[in-house]
Amino acid sequence: MYDYLIIGAGLFGATFANLAHCAGKAVLVVEKRSNIGGNVYTERVEGINVQKYGAHIFHTNDKTVWNYVNRFVTFNRFTNSPVANYKGELYSLPFNMYTFNKIWGVVTPEEAAAKINEQRVAAGFSEPTNLEEQAISLVGTDIYEKLVKGYTEKQWGRDCKDLPTFIIKRLPVRLTFDNNYYNALYQGIPIGGYTKMVENMLDGIEVHLNVDYLEHRAELDALAKTVVYTGPIDAYFDYRFGPLEYRSIRFETEILDKANFQGNAVVNYTDSERPWTRIIEHKWFEFGKDENGKDLPKTVISREYSSEWKPGDEAYYPINDEKNEALYSAYKRLAAKEEKVIFGGRLGEFKYYDMDQVIAAAIQRFNTCR
Repeated sequence: MYDYLIIGAGLFGATFANLAHCAGKAVLVVEKRSNIGGNVYTERVEGINVQKYGAHIFHTNDKTVWNYVNRFVTFNRFTNSPVANYKGELYSLPFNMYTFNKIWGVVTPEEAAAKINEQRVAAGFSEPTNLEEQAISLVGTDIYEKLVKGYTEKQWGRDCKDLPTFIIKRLPVRLTFDNNYYNALYQGIPIGGYTKMVENMLDGIEVHLNVDYLEHRAELDALAKTVVYTGPIDAYFDYRFGPLEYRSIRFETEILDKANFQGNAVVNYTDSERPWTRIIEHKWFEFGKDENGKDLPKTVISREYSSEWKPGDEAYYPINDEKNEALYSAYKRLAAKEEKVIFGGRLGEFKYYDMDQVIAAAIQRFNTCR
């Protein structure tokens, strides 16, 4: 008999499992995939830690979370400074004075702010009601057309006028020459990759891979007092009210016999003509070197293609529109009746989480059920 049966070896599940194990609880983790780590799983290719499910840069202002993850791995000093490629023109991200200078030729923050305000007024709306209007109010029409519209519509598969404002509100805009994408006190990449971090979190804990919990629910539930479920909440209830909607991503990964493909870890392609949203060159998350500090002679790139999700695909970004929020509320009411089950994580709560947020949520949830 286990105290906790944890479904999923991603960040929520691994954090909860680690805390329970350290508290002397008996824990069993089952994972549907053949590997631990969930979407932060990394695998070694040509000496490079390749992030199989897309780029993840750890960043947080939460000192408790930062101290917690540093118990398991050392983080490097990687700073996320992506580049936008619009039909061969390169721009700094996040939007900052380098971006404004190249777009408009302005050289002072006052000039940049005036240009943005001029284009906001010319657009003729008082309060943004959709993503397009919100973007123009933040950065003006020129930058919206070149660096926001095409990328966003590829990513979400919808016209910007049909998307909610909150999606673009996360995008930093600075009247400084700061290329650091995140406003975070702590950030970096685990030296040795995220898989190493999760392995250390699960050290000493019984983990079974290639186990589909939903196919063996009755026998697995009988093993534990409490179930921590991090899979899709709608699947748990056999899609009783219909499936929740997500965006998915398809990756094309190549090994290239050259040392440098694009000179940066992340390049976003913001025009609508290129079918991919961005290209990740994985070696630059660790400065192009192996763990011994030697330069790597080859490189690995991944093109990302956003796609409409259907059951069976990997679910990445919850579509938190009015329809899906109403559907999730119905599933949440069912979940509240499951006295033995804790629902957590991005899929279990139908919520977009940054990595630090999901770890913080797991810590809080464990502390409230001890």
